[in-house]
Amino acid sequence: MDLKNKIRHARRGLNIFYYGKGKGKTTAAMGLAARAAGVGMNVFVLQFVKARKPKNGGRLQSGEWPISSEILFFDAAAKSAKGVGKIISEQVGAGFVGILGDKKQRTAHIKEAKKGLALAKKIIKSDKFDLVVLDELVSALELNLISEPDIVNLITKKPKHLHLAYTGHDKFEKIIEASDLASEIKMIKHPYYKGILAQKGIDF
Repeated sequence: MDLKNKIRHARRGLNIFYYGKGKGKTTAAMGLAARAAGVGMNVFVLQFVKARKPKNGGRLQSGEWPISSEILFFDAAAKSAKGVGKIISEQVGAGFVGILGDKKQRTAHIKEAKKGLALAKKIIKSDKFDLVVLDELVSALELNLISEPDIVNLITKKPKHLHLAYTGHDKFEKIIEASDLASEIKMIKHPYYKGILAQKGIDF
């Protein structure tokens, strides 16, 4: 093992949980990903619940939302940036569950969430990344697509040197207990309740 990997494996990886009803959880996690890549760390961003990128210019289906702009930026940076770490992103989900026109069978959403868990385990065990971001992982629990023990096992059995971040809305004590850092993002005001819809470049 070379010196760089020896230093890497001696690191104390953190479990980081961003949760709450306020906006900014994914934003915080993506900022973390950019910061880590900025110092040469390799990052994998895996997004649960959110729909995948349409293939070959295909259209989004009902209940699906466009891929957030930061993912487009990360994809471009991974191809052109020098001196920074890689950021790889992937989406596992069939879009919103039971809202915003979602007409998919619940079994389809559960299948995607289970697929995401399996992929997350594979990524975590690969030893190719310094930070893994599991965006909306806890949201999948809130929607009863996966179980709390699924998440706790993922957190507690990761390699000790790996940083792991995950997001969701609700507070789960066992997940907080397994986390080194837990930040609650409260909603004080939100433009949606004034009738202002999501803004491109700010919300997605």
